[in-house]
Amino acid sequence: MTGKEQEFKEKRTNKLATMPMGRLIVSISLPLMFSLFVQSLYNMVDSIFVARLSEEALSATSLASPIQTLMVAVSVGTGVGINSLLSRTLGAGKKEDASAIASNGLVLAILSCMIFMLFGLTLVTPFLRCFTDDEQLLSLGVSYLSICTIFSLGIFVATTAERLLQATGNTLLSMIAQVTGAVANCILDPIMIFGLFGCPAMGIKGAAIATVLGQWLAAAIAMALNLKLNHDIRFDFRHFKLRGDIILDIYKVGAPSMLVTGLSSVQTMILNKILLGFSATAVAFFGVFHKMQNFVQMPLNGLAQGMIPIVGYAWGAKRGDRIRDAFKITYSVGLIFMLAVTVVIMAFPAAILGLFSAGEAMLSLGVPALRILSVSFVFIATCSIISYMFTGMGNGMVNLCCTAIRALLPIPLVFWLAKSAGLGMVWYAIPFADILACALAVYMLATTYKKKIKPMM
Repeated sequence: MTGKEQEFKEKRTNKLATMPMGRLIVSISLPLMFSLFVQSLYNMVDSIFVARLSEEALSATSLASPIQTLMVAVSVGTGVGINSLLSRTLGAGKKEDASAIASNGLVLAILSCMIFMLFGLTLVTPFLRCFTDDEQLLSLGVSYLSICTIFSLGIFVATTAERLLQATGNTLLSMIAQVTGAVANCILDPIMIFGLFGCPAMGIKGAAIATVLGQWLAAAIAMALNLKLNHDIRFDFRHFKLRGDIILDIYKVGAPSMLVTGLSSVQTMILNKILLGFSATAVAFFGVFHKMQNFVQMPLNGLAQGMIPIVGYAWGAKRGDRIRDAFKITYSVGLIFMLAVTVVIMAFPAAILGLFSAGEAMLSLGVPALRILSVSFVFIATCSIISYMFTGMGNGMVNLCCTAIRALLPIPLVFWLAKSAGLGMVWYAIPFADILACALAVYMLATTYKKKIKPMM
């Protein structure tokens, strides 16, 4: 190891161990919040431009959304496991294992990608036929989802490489990769969808191609930054072997996080099926809400995920005071942000839906529904920040349990309300489940603080 590399490591270690907590959270979380916010423009921009094609095209992307969410679940779950394990390993002073963790994590991401490539080649049409017999809707959905899955390597490599940068404190570098990919997607979307600057008009296929090109660009940049500037890890595939202990540790934390987002995918698939019993407009609206929810949650997730290396390092170093301070500051900021989002949605629901070329039918359905659904955001903030704090301590089960409540409980409630009370009432099922999940998260925090965190102060 060169003297320059040793100096870089000591500076990063001192940053996590001694920097005042407010400054530390800003330095780690702010770039992450911004990069995830920009990255969330992928699906939002796709939906805004696709909605200008037709409501059927927007409904098709909504039917494809669960599989895209599942890809995010697997890639982010693996990345979160790597992030948590790597930060805890460095916090405990076991720096020799960092490169092995990074190499194993990258190989796991590639293997995961191959599953979705196989799905894209063989199962897209049968999957979408489970939800609709409308041939136009089916054709649009197959065109969009096939491209997103067959060429999905970019999202898996990008997510893993970005998490390696985040785990070692290089969130600014992670932001560069994420923002570049997202901006490329935003620029390419109208060009490829509508055929600008000499490019052929490809419609919904153009939206999918723009998305995967943005993801591949982000992957290339993130890997280059790891190879050139991330001195805490080294990829050595000449002597590489899969290590069962590392894989187990990655998925001990990552699998619950993976299931967390996967459960959201299951919820979306089942609710789409129920909502199609009312109209395609209901499905299109729910797809808009789901993407809008992801859009406003991305900055919150960036803020909360910034706690993972901070809490992980403090947990490994037995610094309960640092864990407490990290949570207090993060939660205060997150709660204020989500309260502001709720106020905006309550005040301007029609204007928000207007971004997606909403017609009279969607406005009539969506304006009251958005106001009901926006109640969830404050409870989501509490649940998410507590869950990521536990993830940093190596416990992914709190996140899994809370998300299981949020994702699964609405399904029977929506089914019952759809049968007994009509479409206008089904939306209450989602905030009800979020309130219950929030109560569980607060109980787990209070118990763990008393038994494990406070004794370390």
